[in-house]
Amino acid sequence: MPIYEYQCGKCGKEFECLVFGGETPKGCPACHHKNVKRMMSACGFKSKGGGGETVRSSAGSSCGSCKASSCSSCGS
Repeated sequence: MPIYEYQCGKCGKEFECLVFGGETPKGCPACHHKNVKRMMSACGFKSKGGGGETVRSSAGSSCGSCKASSCSSCGS
């Protein structure tokens, strides 16, 4: 049950959606428009860096210091 990132074709809102099988989201959570496009997602994992330091997959992006559990919750 992967979580995919989508973007609304009408308002441009980016959001995440848990997808079962070949399903697609019912629509945009902001404007409820049905035209949504699946986006390429960054891999969400944690790994041990050198010296036992935990490195988040978003460490190289502007969200590297973000503590949110979901990218859609911070509004970036």
